[in-house]
Amino acid sequence: MKFGIIQFPGSNCDHDAFYATKYNLGAESQYIWHKETALPNNLDCIILPGGFSYGDYLRTGSIASISPIMRAVKDFADRGGYVIGICNGFQILTESGLLPGVLLRNTSLKFICKDIFLKVENKNTVFTSEIKKDVLRIPIAHNEGNYFAQNETIKELEDTGRIVFRYSSPEGIVNIENNPNGAINNIAGIVSEKGNVLGMMPHPERYSDEMLGCNDGLMVFKSLLATIENK
Repeated sequence: MKFGIIQFPGSNCDHDAFYATKYNLGAESQYIWHKETALPNNLDCIILPGGFSYGDYLRTGSIASISPIMRAVKDFADRGGYVIGICNGFQILTESGLLPGVLLRNTSLKFICKDIFLKVENKNTVFTSEIKKDVLRIPIAHNEGNYFAQNETIKELEDTGRIVFRYSSPEGIVNIENNPNGAINNIAGIVSEKGNVLGMMPHPERYSDEMLGCNDGLMVFKSLLATIENK
């Protein structure tokens, strides 16, 4: 399996994603600079990593969404290629139209960096098929993680099982007390209509090594690997 990790000016989780996929997962990984206009051959998955693309001085992810490489990323996704957007990468996916909705400022108006718990709502996606747990422990680090979409969009996401992760308690209780940023319906991660594009605010790549005391995030990448190997 081969990953391509897009690097934008301001990306700061690209190396985490590289380490998680190459060394923890054992897959091939390579960096792709945002000014490239074409993707390398034989990629199975593209990762849009977390960070502060272009400093996030305008609307988070908006400038990155029109970087030259994003046209190729969109074509890749349209052909059924797998794409994962993490944190700022999730913001880029919504800004580029690959996923619906928008990421707003946290309701606290503060940057939040801590471990949270995610209830796995749908284990029948290519990104969750190998997850055996009902609740994962994953870190967050964001200022604009408050997912929002219009009522009809939320209803569609709910009705079609496209909400993959929700913020919850360690026991899987989903309520406002366990919502770190005000995201509607505690939404922490969604997939596209075809199911090949995942956007999530928490950072699975940061908890993919047992040396860190938790490797729950590795299960996201293992699920994708199993999908590719079983094709």
